[in-house]
Amino acid sequence: MATQKKTADVDYSMQEKIIALYELQKIDSRIDEINKVKGELPLEVQDLEDEMTGLKTRIDNINAEIEELNTLTKQRKREVDQAKILIGNYKEQQNNVRNNREFDAITKEIEYRLKEYVAGVKAKKLQLEEAEAVAEGRAADLAAKKNELEGIEAETAPQVAEYEVQADRVKAKIDERLLSAYGRIRSNVRNGLAVVTVKRDACGGCFNRIPPQRQVEIRQGKKLIVCEYCGRILVADPEEGLE
Repeated sequence: MATQKKTADVDYSMQEKIIALYELQKIDSRIDEINKVKGELPLEVQDLEDEMTGLKTRIDNINAEIEELNTLTKQRKREVDQAKILIGNYKEQQNNVRNNREFDAITKEIEYRLKEYVAGVKAKKLQLEEAEAVAEGRAADLAAKKNELEGIEAETAPQVAEYEVQADRVKAKIDERLLSAYGRIRSNVRNGLAVVTVKRDACGGCFNRIPPQRQVEIRQGKKLIVCEYCGRILVADPEEGLE
């Protein structure tokens, strides 16, 4: 909204807006160069953070499974204790356990389940140890990469801040429609160059030849002209003395 107000306060010509777009491109390109120093670090940090989130979820799930197995183990042990109490009571034995053979079958079944739970807990604890070891390693990698990234950002922050101030001043000369088009083109091209000059009769972005009449129109700066091949905004090259 602030940019729109500033642009509306001063009636900049199309040529001035085009020149401002070119200046904005140069500033953004300088910021891009600074960001290149970071390399793949931002993506690597993001990937590690995502992996750490996944590992935490896995560890939480394993702990929940171990807790469930421990609960079942306690429950089955209580059942064994209860059965022993019942077998000691003749009346209860007659009502609930018909004979020692049936009792033995019940206790053996319970003991079998207990062994299953114990084995299950052991397996889950091994999985937990593996997951925690991986998480510990990833946490160390994440801390190292974060420190490296933060160091680069701290070192380049003042320069980036200055460029951003310059960019805001230039944006004040450009209306929202042109800024939107500029941003859209920048996001669609590999090198971030949305505004390029005409050099040696060719587009500075895709290097396709620009017809002479088209070059005249670009020099005049009366309207926004884009390359018919790559879609970039074309401006006259100041180094060649074009106005």
